[in-house]
Amino acid sequence: ITQRPVKCSFCLACGDVEGRLNALFNRVQAIQKKTGQFDLLLCVGEFFGTTPEAEAEWQLYKTGAKKAPIHTYILGAASQETVKNFPNADGCELAENITYLGRRGVFTGVSGLQIAYVSGHEARQEPAPAHCFTSKDLVALMTPLTSSSKFKGVDILLTSQWPRGVWHYANNPEVNTKLCGSNSIASLADKLKPRYHFAALEGAHYERLPYRNHVVLQENAQHVSRFIALAAVNNPAKKKYLYAFNIIPMKTMDPTELVKQPQDVTENPYRCPTKDKTDTQKTAFSEPANQYFFDLSKKQGGGSRGHTQPSGPCWFCLASPQVEKHLVISIGTHCYLALAKGGLTPRHVLILPIGHYQSVVDLSSEVVEEMEKYKSALRKFYKSKGERCVLFERNYRSQHLQLQVVPVPLNRCATEDIKEAFMVQAQEQQMEMMEIPEHTDLKQIAPPGTPYFYVELDSGEKLFYRIQKHFPLQFGREVLASEAVLNIPTRADWKECKQSKEEEEEGSKQLRDDFQPYDFTWDE
Repeated sequence: ITQRPVKCSFCLACGDVEGRLNALFNRVQAIQKKTGQFDLLLCVGEFFGTTPEAEAEWQLYKTGAKKAPIHTYILGAASQETVKNFPNADGCELAENITYLGRRGVFTGVSGLQIAYVSGHEARQEPAPAHCFTSKDLVALMTPLTSSSKFKGVDILLTSQWPRGVWHYANNPEVNTKLCGSNSIASLADKLKPRYHFAALEGAHYERLPYRNHVVLQENAQHVSRFIALAAVNNPAKKKYLYAFNIIPMKTMDPTELVKQPQDVTENPYRCPTKDKTDTQKTAFSEPANQYFFDLSKKQGGGSRGHTQPSGPCWFCLASPQVEKHLVISIGTHCYLALAKGGLTPRHVLILPIGHYQSVVDLSSEVVEEMEKYKSALRKFYKSKGERCVLFERNYRSQHLQLQVVPVPLNRCATEDIKEAFMVQAQEQQMEMMEIPEHTDLKQIAPPGTPYFYVELDSGEKLFYRIQKHFPLQFGREVLASEAVLNIPTRADWKECKQSKEEEEEGSKQLRDDFQPYDFTWDE
């Protein structure tokens, strides 16, 4: 029997548009030129703006003078000022290719994709204003779905407000967590188990680690949920407002595929262990959000991020029998320096945490501090040798954080050329590297568990690529070994540069003596 092809939807989600329709649709068109046509664009948060410019832009689409380049589905008003743009509470087409979904409901796409949605804010009083929803709305949305014994969850949930407490057990968002979000939305998300949940209104971009929808060892495995909050279109801080994703409708998926658990999955943020599960009237978070959180931190990694134990033999934990002690150059309190095996150049080193950490974003502040000390010592050391310093980290198919530090002779090329070399080679491999502002912490961009590649130049410039599917493992070395930088293309793969233990011992000893005047651990 030939299997019918499973229909995969290629979707875009967007945060508050606030009337910037041209900016949004121009960006979407540019993306579609590169990647091909998307099936639909889902907008959460406030779609309409209140300025005369926003009004004028909307008129062009409303009259058909301009047309959205993609099927666009939007939520209703999130403030009293924009209510006038929605003629019908049940949803309707507002312009060609722009559809208002309605105050609340379920929309099933052509491919069978099930999308549940709720517009506006949680109402504080009855009768609720037109830009708000009430608990009655949520019950009316949930009941038909959850009363079926076959109900596993929805594919996508769109809400304008955030669910309260979604950040538990996970990376912290850049919002005021005391004031952010709605308890009712949290309860709704818990019951509807969306595979993707999008929200906006907070002006922040936040991708939470995926979370479980079942209790391990007590319930059958279920799919994970991903919560993504998006910023406003064209925001000056350049925070992410568009999110592209592929999704196969749950009902056409192989059940074992559906329940696969990613490595970085966390506990469910909405399940409060101290509450009675039958208490459905009160929503999941009527008490202060963090009361129970810290009791669990030992188990869940919730409180402070301590280093974990490696799952198998680790070549880089200093306490591990596998570590090659003869490569060690310097040992601090939290980090150590080692000669890189099969290094690009004789002074190519690694900065490594002594304890087991997966990546820079998992480090505690004291480890980061000492790592910065090592970076600064190495920059001075290389400078004395007429070299500039390039650092890179690949948090992908790696078990223990290794920060690679490679010196590049000043007469070879300028820092600009090195930056250019990374950008160009990334583009050739269809990867878009972005530059991150100097004082931006990597943690703000890459929540723990995110695979990424990161470069830091001695100009203070930082480049970042969020690894999507496949990533060339030797990418950092390939760029630095290329003609444009060190021009030693045969050394791109470390395995081709292996040395005997005697040669390694000789190299380490030489480097240890050379580096000693710059080694701060000698002063302590």
